[in-house]
Amino acid sequence: MTTILGVVVGSRAYGLAVPGSDHDRRGVYAAPTRLFWRLDKPPTHRDGPRDEEFSWEIERFCTLALQANPTVLEVLWSPLVVTLTADGEDLRSVRHAFLSRRVADTYGSYARDQLTRVANRRERTGETNHKQAMHMIRLLMAGTHVLRTGEILLDVTGHRDRLLAVKHGHVPWPEITAWATELQNDLATAAAETRLPATPDRDTINHLLTRVRERGLR
Repeated sequence: MTTILGVVVGSRAYGLAVPGSDHDRRGVYAAPTRLFWRLDKPPTHRDGPRDEEFSWEIERFCTLALQANPTVLEVLWSPLVVTLTADGEDLRSVRHAFLSRRVADTYGSYARDQLTRVANRRERTGETNHKQAMHMIRLLMAGTHVLRTGEILLDVTGHRDRLLAVKHGHVPWPEITAWATELQNDLATAAAETRLPATPDRDTINHLLTRVRERGLR
């Protein structure tokens, strides 16, 4: 299985790394085309071999990206590229074809789910998952950014101090929820004004996969 795109995401890509932060590695691989002619198909994803490393086979990756999965889309925009083949360059060259107004739902839903989990845990145990709260805020920022610019936001260095204050438990819960409400309203406004298409460009992605599979026969 050939890795065609390998990147670092997480805190190091977000500009939120501190000493000891993990190297969150994500990748895309292209299984040899002939393997799909068998009854037993190639794996759609794989863990490792290094710690904090996860990869998707390109078809599965594209399916998730077309659904505007935030975790997957970040791979295409990470500035920390460690592996890039010709197929990987081809994939990155069509990355905007994955974007659509669906990002308003996916980013918003991910953030709301995290906010609900944090709130429920507070009610149940009195404890706050500050790291989860920080990522909820970051996701809301990222969702608004892509709706307004057509680009996926990873680097939040401009908000580093405030986000890390949330992560380290230095921001009161009412202030966090107020910030989240403000960002949710901003996301809704961006969704109403976005120039992103209603649906992603599946034809472009189908052509990409065809090119990759054809090259996989050589």
